[in-house]
Amino acid sequence: MKKPFNRFFNVAYHILGPFVRIWHPTTVEGLENIPQDGGVLFCPNHSSNWDPVLVVLALPVNSRVHVMGKEELFRNPALRWLLHKAGAFPVSRGSADIKAVKTAIQSIKSGDNLLMFVEGTVIRNGIGYADGLPPHAHSGAAVIGVRAGAKLVPVFTDGEKKAFRRTRIIFGKPVELVYSGRHGTAEEMQKIADDVLKAAYALGGQEVGGKPLCK
Repeated sequence: MKKPFNRFFNVAYHILGPFVRIWHPTTVEGLENIPQDGGVLFCPNHSSNWDPVLVVLALPVNSRVHVMGKEELFRNPALRWLLHKAGAFPVSRGSADIKAVKTAIQSIKSGDNLLMFVEGTVIRNGIGYADGLPPHAHSGAAVIGVRAGAKLVPVFTDGEKKAFRRTRIIFGKPVELVYSGRHGTAEEMQKIADDVLKAAYALGGQEVGGKPLCK
């Protein structure tokens, strides 16, 4: 059986976790869809800064989920220490961050799991907070998943997280990866990313961006 990242993470999960769950109560579905042998790339939609915390807390303490987070969060020394202890690492958005990509691939190949937001930014009112664009998938998650041999699991998280209002977190079945050659083409990687993002929203009965699916 795998162990948590470290003693700090174990203590924080069991002591701080219950307070977070009171502040943001969650209903968790689909845990049975998650492969148990590691090497999973969790791909949630991104509707709130609380998403990574709530998704990690929805999983068992020994899931060993590394989180790729924006580098701005790591500029404060104290916060950077906490994030590293929790298994997170920074990525520079808008550039080819080779170090972050290598860290992501290695975390999966080691048998741990990774959480990565396919949209690359929080989506608020149908618009990306960082880029001002409509919700769309970035191919990076697919590229990392394919090169690391990961199982890409779509995850749905409800929209705006309000205090004491219940949030749904739904884990779907791994998305089938279809590509040619060893690493696939750029078009194939974009198609995989589009499919996993669409699957994540569909778990919550939504189109990409949060609009309800037509029945």
